[in-house]
Amino acid sequence: MALLLLLFFMLPLSISASGSGDAFIGVNIGLDISDIPGPTEIVALLKAQSIQHVRLYDADRALLRALAKTGIRVTVSVPNDQLLGIGQSNATAANWVTRNVIAHIPSTNITAICVGSEVLTTLPNAAPILVSAINFIHSALVAANLDQQIKVSSPHSSSIILDSFPPSQAFFNRTWNPVMVPMLKFLQSTGSYLMLNVYPYYDYQQANDAIPLDYALFRPLPPNKEAVDSNTLLHYTNVFDAVVDAAYFAMLDLNFTNIPIMVTESGWPSKGDSSEPDATVDNANTYNSNLIRHVLNNTGTPKHPGIAVSTYIYELYNEDLRSGPFSEKNWGLFYANGEPVYTLHLTGAGNIFANDTTNQTFCVAKSNADPKMLQAALDWACGPGKVDCSPLLQGQTCYEPDNVVSHSTYAFNAYYQKMDKSPGSCDFKGVASITTTDPSHGSCIFPGSHGRKGTRINGTSLAPSNSTSSSCLSQYYYNGGFFTSSLGLVVLFLFAVM
Repeated sequence: MALLLLLFFMLPLSISASGSGDAFIGVNIGLDISDIPGPTEIVALLKAQSIQHVRLYDADRALLRALAKTGIRVTVSVPNDQLLGIGQSNATAANWVTRNVIAHIPSTNITAICVGSEVLTTLPNAAPILVSAINFIHSALVAANLDQQIKVSSPHSSSIILDSFPPSQAFFNRTWNPVMVPMLKFLQSTGSYLMLNVYPYYDYQQANDAIPLDYALFRPLPPNKEAVDSNTLLHYTNVFDAVVDAAYFAMLDLNFTNIPIMVTESGWPSKGDSSEPDATVDNANTYNSNLIRHVLNNTGTPKHPGIAVSTYIYELYNEDLRSGPFSEKNWGLFYANGEPVYTLHLTGAGNIFANDTTNQTFCVAKSNADPKMLQAALDWACGPGKVDCSPLLQGQTCYEPDNVVSHSTYAFNAYYQKMDKSPGSCDFKGVASITTTDPSHGSCIFPGSHGRKGTRINGTSLAPSNSTSSSCLSQYYYNGGFFTSSLGLVVLFLFAVM
């Protein structure tokens, strides 16, 4: 709850191939977008957000040229549809490296190559040539004296790990041992990393309530709710760590112990269809905010505490052309026009990566919230919360529209701004959420806004703090009747934590 309430900061750090050093957060850039931004627009957004690490799903020349001289560290990819040709011909691999890497070095800071993506699970017919493709690409880098600068690997779905909990029992699907063993030998010999796509959203969704939502979202758990590996007695407080440690143990099952892990994809969708009720803005915000803090704190995992697990968030933009469930279109941090889908929040990271660079955030009532809960929260804000709710009185600037959602939004936001957007000040027992859209309308200008709806102006106008509980709570009650004094005490009790 409180984790959603401080502006998101991202520390652009780095990781060494050996896994020592500091972790970084990067973003994936997919472009299945109908109104696709141009390369210069994409790079302008990256620079505005101080994003220092990106992963491309191909090696788009125009985008690589736009990234030149930015210092941004770029991972390029061999798409799956080019894998067979490269895996069967050293010359084809060398030509690919010449066109897509050497042509852009050193102006564009290419630091890694992903050879295919989730090949074992999405393109199993290409699995036999995957290691050959990796070796051919690496050989071309060696010939160009770039093998120390650019690491080569291939991202895998975490579904190739079987019996993943407890992590100490995990092993790779042994069908793929003829691929995994030589691949791990290559990663070990070249100082590269095992690339893994980790999606607690899917683990949670497929677990049929066996995984608590809080456990998937990195929310704090009481000790008795933590998952314990009975073999190692290690405690797990989130799905992400459990999956990463399962990969470590799966490598150990094949006698590999010193290969670091990089998470090439992780995230949470902000919207889904009726079968995906947990694909929400709040959950996406919570997951990504907590993931970022977890990674940048160099927390590591229970098996390898303090060992960097650098991670790329999936993804920069919502991709409206993606097929599949509705959630597939809604994993992005930004819309195609550069507007944030939501504002991530994180404390203590240091350098700025704010997907709302103006710090313009507002607290609004959830339109689908229980009206009684909204009313209780509204009465608390206008009473014990000491918000000046006089603009909501009949005839005043914010009276219309005269409904509990609109009036609650005004009161919630006034409290949120009055509290300097502090942790916990926009929750109200779950009926409020953060937005970057200014809710001001007409002559009703909300606290925190210096303009009309849609403006983006720096600065925060704090709500007056000299109101007292003498503001009549019943003036803001709807649908007939008033709260009794006893109910007012219940309201005070429920929201005293605010």
